[in-house]
Amino acid sequence: MIPPVDVYVGLGSNLDDPEAQVAQALVALGELPLTRRLGASSLYVSRPLGPQDQPDFVNAVAHLATRLSPLALLDQLQALEQRHRRVRQRHWGPRTLDLDLLLFGKQVIATPRLRVPHPEMSARAFVMAPLAELAPALSLPDGRGVSALAETLASPDLIRVLPERPR
Repeated sequence: MIPPVDVYVGLGSNLDDPEAQVAQALVALGELPLTRRLGASSLYVSRPLGPQDQPDFVNAVAHLATRLSPLALLDQLQALEQRHRRVRQRHWGPRTLDLDLLLFGKQVIATPRLRVPHPEMSARAFVMAPLAELAPALSLPDGRGVSALAETLASPDLIRVLPERPR
């Protein structure tokens, strides 16, 4: 049997009770086939990236162990977004649930469907702060430490709201 791989998934929502959307998605991530949830960050509130005519986002990062391939996991994440009624109306627009595969072990993946590490993650405080909280000693495949990156992105606009609710 294939050994499990540590993966990190970014979660975001700014529609239909975003806190509940993220909390429900955290539970569902632990129920994916061949996957278990190992942990989750606190919830964070951030201003939207891109168009500002939308509500603030609730963000978090989940740590999973999976035996799924990267593309099979991506398929599962996109199916979960669909179960949360995700509609892609405009780039960086409002959404009920956004799930991004941030890291898949130490792999670097570049396919038409998937790029890992997520190409923009190291420039986004709403990703790096929860990731650093969850895995402070973690390094990206290029060797950069997530805690150091999170410190460089510290923003007064990013607010840590609540620890992830126990299930």
